[in-house]
Amino acid sequence: MSTVKHFDLVILGSGSAAFAAAIKAAELGARVAMTENRQIGGTCVNRGCIPSKNLIRAAEIYHSGNHQPFSGLSLTQQGVNAEELIAQKDELVERLRRMKYLDIAQSKTGWPIFSGQARFVAKDKIQVGDETLAAPKFLVATGARTRTEVGIEGLAQVDYLTSDLLTSGEPMELKTLPKSWIIIGGGFVACELGQMFRRLGAEVIMLERGPRLISGFDEEVATSLRKILEEEGIQIIFNAQAARVMKENDQTVVTAKVEGRLEDFCGERLLLATGVVPNTEGLALEIPEVELNEQGFIKVDDEMRTTASHVWAAGDVTGPPLATPVGAREGVIAAENIIDERHHKKMDHWAIPRAIFTDPEVASVGLTIEQAKQQGYEVRANCLFLEHVPKAAAIRDTRGLVKMVIDAKIRRILGVHLIAHRGADIIHEAALAVKFKLTVEDLIDTIHVYPTMSEAIRMAAQTFTKDVSKLSCCAE
Repeated sequence: MSTVKHFDLVILGSGSAAFAAAIKAAELGARVAMTENRQIGGTCVNRGCIPSKNLIRAAEIYHSGNHQPFSGLSLTQQGVNAEELIAQKDELVERLRRMKYLDIAQSKTGWPIFSGQARFVAKDKIQVGDETLAAPKFLVATGARTRTEVGIEGLAQVDYLTSDLLTSGEPMELKTLPKSWIIIGGGFVACELGQMFRRLGAEVIMLERGPRLISGFDEEVATSLRKILEEEGIQIIFNAQAARVMKENDQTVVTAKVEGRLEDFCGERLLLATGVVPNTEGLALEIPEVELNEQGFIKVDDEMRTTASHVWAAGDVTGPPLATPVGAREGVIAAENIIDERHHKKMDHWAIPRAIFTDPEVASVGLTIEQAKQQGYEVRANCLFLEHVPKAAAIRDTRGLVKMVIDAKIRRILGVHLIAHRGADIIHEAALAVKFKLTVEDLIDTIHVYPTMSEAIRMAAQTFTKDVSKLSCCAE
């Protein structure tokens, strides 16, 4: 057994939450150590945001060859070299992993990273391989992974992929492009990757167990997204509960109960997009008496402290909202409270924007109509369809809408929900409006660059005072 190594803070995990916390703790003078049992950098750079958005953009460009909207232009699709496409994605991931994670940890102000599965062996010690690390305080930031225990008969006997395996560069990753897919799920991963597969030429069937896509987002936005995906040729089956999976020759057959009857769906490959579970197994969290909630995520307060007074947690391991910038912010909050408990910094989840990187993009911030009513607001909500936005007309992409939810009494903006070209970019203006409790008039009085897609936010505010279809460009 090696000598015990002592630190001020030991962080379990090396993703966005862990690194944000480590950087802040090091800035505040703490001696930090980090552990990782997989690839340095966590989900975002290795298996999530970066590789998936790289491939989604590639599919968008390929799709435009036969689906661009301008008369007078003729583009030709030249085909897809899957091996080269994956190779450029791998190069990007490796470069960003080095720049954004490894180089930082290995710098003069960095910290050691211990490889292996970490587990508590005492309240103030963890074991990582042959190393024992001791500290008065710990941060658990081990993230989450795709849920695979979904009660489907035969699943263990067939090859299937998850979003992790699809984009990770690991052995099960795709090196060729299948001709058809069955996707179990109807959330953001299913929609993003389903559209990507379809645009690269595959037939796609999505099996969603509920009555709609992207539950948790505005229903009108979800309906718009469904229409767009179906128009591109994706078959979406709702109220479909997958019951059995089997392999027949070169096809995967999924038997699902749909509206009370069993139906078979066939595809060359199967993708599970069935939500996530936290990475808490093997950590021995019972030793420091860290409690989990009913879904298995670590319980934390608004200072990111767990039920153990010397252990904090941040990122996806603590549950929704599951997003890289949320985890990073939680990591910073946790680190500041860890290093100086007098700070009592609190995490504010009120105005966090979310996005789904379909084309067009879905984005949301604040309350939906239903949520606002549940919180006791007297609500008004209006929709602006993008046919009224000059920039959308100019680029010939008027798919989508912006819905604005306001407090009817004081006209304060409570939420904005949209589907639009560059929607993930333009949602930030709405996030500021929600965060700083702006009113409809505040947005109307703000001069916007013309023509832009961001102008849609201002125009959505104008719908509460005027008929925007009867306004000239930039008119108030």
